[in-house]
Amino acid sequence: MTAHPATTTAPGSGLIVPPGEGRTLRAAAQHVTFKVTGAHSRIASSFEVLVPPGFDVGAHVHARSEELFYVLEGELDVLAFEPRVRTADGWRGWQSPKGERVVRATPGTVILVPPGCPHAFANPTGVPARMFFQSSPPPDHERYFEELLEILSADGPADHDAIAALRRRYDIEQLTPLRHEQPARSQ
Repeated sequence: MTAHPATTTAPGSGLIVPPGEGRTLRAAAQHVTFKVTGAHSRIASSFEVLVPPGFDVGAHVHARSEELFYVLEGELDVLAFEPRVRTADGWRGWQSPKGERVVRATPGTVILVPPGCPHAFANPTGVPARMFFQSSPPPDHERYFEELLEILSADGPADHDAIAALRRRYDIEQLTPLRHEQPARSQ
């Protein structure tokens, strides 16, 4: 993990975080830069997230948290609806009662996820994707990222039991598994 000093705001002052700045946490499966934290905002924590090829956060739902995603670079498969049927092995084939399906999100796509809405994202391409991500209320997702990246940084395969326990502590009901598998390279 690489950490940068946090910037705090003084009364009557705002916060400006230049490109490339913020506290950064890195693991093979994710690279997260904290842009705005609970020390700066009562409303939301904000992050820049680099999503490597093959990363799938798995479908999940929050009882209390609201999230917003904005794709900056690359492409992600995204889900933000309650499906007709929740299947435990994967979410990419899910369909809502209204006919909604998983979408390939490209730069400029916004995904808003209210509490109670199943959602997921995955990078099925061979290049990293980058997104801006907000989570409300702060600082829960900050702490979650810190602990998740610690688990993902450990040698060997991801400890899915530790990830499941972590997610339960932070208002995340995991519906399908988190995965990080490199996509097959074309010959």
